[in-house]
Amino acid sequence: MGKRVDTVILYKNIVFLLEFKCGDTVYKNYAYDQVYDYALDLHSFHKESHDKLLVPIIVSTEAAAAAFEIIEYDRIIEPIRCNSSNIAAAINSVAEKYSEPAFDYEDWENSEYLPTPTIVEAAQALYRGHNVHDITRSDAGAENLTVTTDGINRIIEYSKKNSRKSICFVTGVPGAGKTLAGLNIAIQRSNAQKGEHAVFLSGNYPLVTVLQEALARDKVEQEKEKQNGNLVSKSEALRSTSAFIQIIHKYRDSFVGNDNIPPERVAIFDEAQRAWTQDMIEKFMATKKGVPQFPYSEPEFLISTMDRHKDWAVVICLAGGGQEINTGEAGRPEWYDSLRRSFTDWDVYITPQLNDDEYCRGRSWYSMLSGLNTYKTENLHLATSVRSFRTPDLAAFVKAVLDADTDEAKALYRRIKYKYPNVITRDLNKAKNWVRDRCRGTTRYGLLASRGALRLKPEGIFVKNKISVANWFLNGKDDVRSSYMLEDVVTEFDIQGLEIDYSLVAWDADFRFVEDEWKYYNFAGTRWNNISSEERRLYLKNTYRVLLTRARQGMAIFIPVGSCSDQTRRHEYYDGVFEYLKEIGVRQI
Repeated sequence: MGKRVDTVILYKNIVFLLEFKCGDTVYKNYAYDQVYDYALDLHSFHKESHDKLLVPIIVSTEAAAAAFEIIEYDRIIEPIRCNSSNIAAAINSVAEKYSEPAFDYEDWENSEYLPTPTIVEAAQALYRGHNVHDITRSDAGAENLTVTTDGINRIIEYSKKNSRKSICFVTGVPGAGKTLAGLNIAIQRSNAQKGEHAVFLSGNYPLVTVLQEALARDKVEQEKEKQNGNLVSKSEALRSTSAFIQIIHKYRDSFVGNDNIPPERVAIFDEAQRAWTQDMIEKFMATKKGVPQFPYSEPEFLISTMDRHKDWAVVICLAGGGQEINTGEAGRPEWYDSLRRSFTDWDVYITPQLNDDEYCRGRSWYSMLSGLNTYKTENLHLATSVRSFRTPDLAAFVKAVLDADTDEAKALYRRIKYKYPNVITRDLNKAKNWVRDRCRGTTRYGLLASRGALRLKPEGIFVKNKISVANWFLNGKDDVRSSYMLEDVVTEFDIQGLEIDYSLVAWDADFRFVEDEWKYYNFAGTRWNNISSEERRLYLKNTYRVLLTRARQGMAIFIPVGSCSDQTRRHEYYDGVFEYLKEIGVRQI
């Protein structure tokens, strides 16, 4: 992942990790986090380090001597501070305290490294020139992203060779790596000399903002480290990253009212299920762009732009089931309807897993695909979550909870509870402390709630606050705008497609559990109103699916007690959810 520990010492069956800060006269906090991150990374992703005692050490060569505190948590010693003269003393103090079982040092050195990066880390590594095989799990227990990437590349090569226009639908459980697969293809195929210019498009503005900013910051830092005098400004770096990753609406609008042929031969549409219906885009075009009676849905228009090529083109749609969260999002069926109306000569590549109600939205499998040139292939489906790398069962557990399938939820919770710590509480401060206590190094945590959680305001949680999502996701512990402060809250719209390590999910009365079923509400004016529309109910259910699947390593759920003096926050609005999760087995703190 582009990080390199300075020195590893294997001594008395203990792994010592040394990070040197030559010339430093103090022990800096960033160095403490840096070497802690190395230890956490090895513990989680280096096969032979899972059960080894790991000892991170900061060596600030000119600093004053510090006392050696040996504090262990989950087989990792908290970083020890050394100067240039007492390294041996620190190593011996640990070695004398522990008697570790013998292991083969060569086996350790040659062990597999199976990382599971965040989407931000992965995007940075891919942009630096790594490929998806370098930075993701490749063990037999994971549905390998490489298999999906190879499958898409074969479709592209076939389309190019045979002058075909093709569209393929990549599906997967939440956190399976659909966005990562798309970014990988976009980078691999961004070669104008081969006539294969590619673009990564998303309607998810926060995701695009965070990725563009992260890649730009990383590019600036990379050039600084080269020390060749060729410094890059932040604005220059942003221009470059903004061409590679674009917001889909700006891309779309550049082709309205003209016959321009896109420079791209390969277009990747992330979160394709969120593309707009014809009614939604017609209203937008009329009111915002002065274009009356726009005749296309967003899927139909986007396909039409790539159809302007005379020979070959490929559209790759990345979409999860149960991820539509807003009015006007067309879902997967509209893509097929668009193809049937206007592009029946296109080849359509799908997976059998699409025959699920979360993708079909009440339509039959036959009616959606009839009249299309369809080709079924298994390798376009990503079945294993790599976000929640501690357990592959988190997405299934959340689905069972939201489907009110209590027995299935209980069974799945028994499988995940020791691997993926999660708790419920009625005390917000307890939830914050629980999350903070589990996070070491730069492990990222943050506060989440639904956009409709308007009655969390008395708890100090303001979902209407405007924030910079880039600062929330990317800034450090000393920045009050960052997620680490647990002050600013992000909603489903801010975090969909992104992730953090530990989440604190605040649950409001918009989504209640009453007599063994979910009830749906929105708050307007001074009261809660029942949601009767099936479509809007689906959006609210999917909102909580997004919120409950964002954390890679663990989650605290805060459910308010409510108030007997506030009719908008009555106790019974919250008690049902709390008792339901407790019945499933989720531990209370």
